[in-house]
Amino acid sequence: MTRHRIVGISFDHMHMGDLLRMVDAHPDAEIAALFDPDPTRMAGAAETFGIPRERVFTDFDACMAAGPYDMALLCAATADHATYTERLAPHGLHVFVEKPFAASVADARRMIAAMEGTGKQLAINWPLRWVESHVTAKRLIDDGMIGALREVHFYDGNRGPLYHLADKVEVSPEEVEAQKPSSWWYKKASGGGALLDYLGYGATLGTWYMDGEAPLEVTCVTDETPGIEVDQHAVAVCRYARGLSKMETRWGTFTDPWTTQPQPICGFTFVGTDGTIASPDYAAHVTVQTRVRPERYEIPADPLPEGERNAIEYVLGCIDRGEPVGGPLDPGLCLTAQRIVDTAARSAAEKRTLELLR
Repeated sequence: MTRHRIVGISFDHMHMGDLLRMVDAHPDAEIAALFDPDPTRMAGAAETFGIPRERVFTDFDACMAAGPYDMALLCAATADHATYTERLAPHGLHVFVEKPFAASVADARRMIAAMEGTGKQLAINWPLRWVESHVTAKRLIDDGMIGALREVHFYDGNRGPLYHLADKVEVSPEEVEAQKPSSWWYKKASGGGALLDYLGYGATLGTWYMDGEAPLEVTCVTDETPGIEVDQHAVAVCRYARGLSKMETRWGTFTDPWTTQPQPICGFTFVGTDGTIASPDYAAHVTVQTRVRPERYEIPADPLPEGERNAIEYVLGCIDRGEPVGGPLDPGLCLTAQRIVDTAARSAAEKRTLELLR
């Protein structure tokens, strides 16, 4: 196996620390360098993973000149994804983008175009793809347990993006309020807001469950909180040829789902012609009912197989085998989901139902 040299680009997104930990734990990968314009944001990761000072950069060009690298982990603000991808593509490396995909369909297409012809892959990571209950639900749906899938219902979110750091280290409510005025998460121009943060999860995994099918039209409503320029609650209804599905996103859940599931429960519910499946986030099981067995019963979640236990393991395995990434990491599938997100955002702004945007 080739040892993969990984560079971390931007610490805007707190998931950078989680991803670097996966790289550090991988036997055939190394953290080769870190870049962020603000050195204080890299300090903790540099210390935790033993990155020497000469491999920690505040200048992008200097960082890239110190390569070569095999893959970049991109954790920039959503509005900067396209620009960074265009800057990274000429350096001949794979680009791994932490969700969301992009701030718009136009930006998503810029990212895909930038990587075309490079011989390298663009992968978009959605952490819910690595939740055992959701992977198990996909298997059961594909096996036909609930007949033909008709509806996908998604409710998800957390207390807010500033309540936790890498590895879900908690931040006090006082610190959260102090950070809001300067945080990119709360700025429209940076791609902030609960809709862009979480609707992509429902739209992307929903498209995966729907085998790539796109809805015909979308209706979306968002909250409007005085003093907050982005939404913190959004409800989108997608009309498919096969029926209606609902995707709801929330900053401000009563608790974070990875510690204590709030009510409504975060996760997915699926309705088919012959049954239903409930797949809560991080659950040890899914709950099923079928025509043959209409009382609800539990099926244990499948352990993730070796090679697909986390995003880094999966993507590096695909690279080693010369295979394209699939499922929710596939840019083509993610583009369909980005169209849903863009349509939802415009629907909310125009306060009307819209055909799915191209």
